[in-house]
Amino acid sequence: MSDHIHRGYRPRNLDLPILDGTLHADLLPPAVAREVSTALRNHRDPYVGVTTDGTPIDGLYRLEDTGLSQLSHRKVLDAASAYLETLEQHQLLSARLPMDSPEWRLWTNAFPVWTHQGLRLDRVEARQRDAVLALVEASLSPDGYAAVRNAMKLNGALGDLVQRYRDSLGEYTYHFTLFGEPSADEPWGWQLAGHHVDVHCVFVGSHLVLAPVFLGAEPTRAGAQGPFAGVSAFERETDGGLAMRRSLTGAQEERFLLGDSLRTADLPPELAGPNGRHVSGAGQDNLVLPPEGITGKELTRDQRHLLLELADVYINRLPDGHAEHKRSRFLDHLDDTRFAWRGGHSDTSAFYYRVHSPVLLIEYDNHSGIFLDNDEAERFHVHTITREPNGNDYGKNLLAQHYARFHG
Repeated sequence: MSDHIHRGYRPRNLDLPILDGTLHADLLPPAVAREVSTALRNHRDPYVGVTTDGTPIDGLYRLEDTGLSQLSHRKVLDAASAYLETLEQHQLLSARLPMDSPEWRLWTNAFPVWTHQGLRLDRVEARQRDAVLALVEASLSPDGYAAVRNAMKLNGALGDLVQRYRDSLGEYTYHFTLFGEPSADEPWGWQLAGHHVDVHCVFVGSHLVLAPVFLGAEPTRAGAQGPFAGVSAFERETDGGLAMRRSLTGAQEERFLLGDSLRTADLPPELAGPNGRHVSGAGQDNLVLPPEGITGKELTRDQRHLLLELADVYINRLPDGHAEHKRSRFLDHLDDTRFAWRGGHSDTSAFYYRVHSPVLLIEYDNHSGIFLDNDEAERFHVHTITREPNGNDYGKNLLAQHYARFHG
């Protein structure tokens, strides 16, 4: 990878205790070990969801007939059946878990400190891996599938760059797990999990829930040579955030600006650590996140339009129909949606932004180097997270309604 791709930064001299894709936390300093074990510690806690005060808002998610089930779910069910038909009996023991399994919530954007559930895509036959990818593609929009695949490919490009940790930094070093029985009537879903890619897709009746989703890349563009030449990601997430920030005025700054720098010396200590600025990542399913930022009702018409365009970058990872349904719910709460920003907004500035709606949480963060040796945040390392606040990550609110209505 040529120097200009990452401003001359080189691979960092790391010595991580990773063996066969598992990070051995007992060999890390205690503070770091605790940080990387957050998901393992918390995934069996009673689920509440991301809230502003510890109590979910009722009535935000409705188990209604969206009219999408027959048209949009048939191809997904066909793809799921085709995948299952490729598996041997012994593979099914790892490939599938019950719908109510706590392993839904056991994921990390870094490296697991546990033996991961599911089948590893780099250790199955090519036809099985292709069947997994076909199922992922059928479940998402073209934009959504491209975002996932590009992040996977950039993970492979990172492995080529650093020439280490090949059991974690590869295009297919990901685990795929089916939850439940693929069905037009009963809930089911899937999880794709690994470094910089964690996608949770749940089908409940005619609803499709895509949350939590973590997608990231370091760096965000592959070099001009090699199998990943020209692959890039997060242009629209970056440009949309900048457009929104640049539309805001100096008079509005006290309402949305959390800080004008991402340099370590300028940040609160809790935001300068290995997680960067994002707060809703792995292990944070019950995060209490007080409202911060300017509200939609305080924005001008043009600013509200830019906020919706930014949210659409993430909403449009859902397939047609489901994206329109989610956008409608987002618009219902636009007045109460908040936009917050930290960092600069020049053509090279590193920054963080958050869109916090009652029904959609988005975080975008420029990160310092993990495998590259930039100690300060740079635009070429991106983390993004989306969640469904107030109790519907992993479709849990809709699932509770389904079981109460049909199995109560």
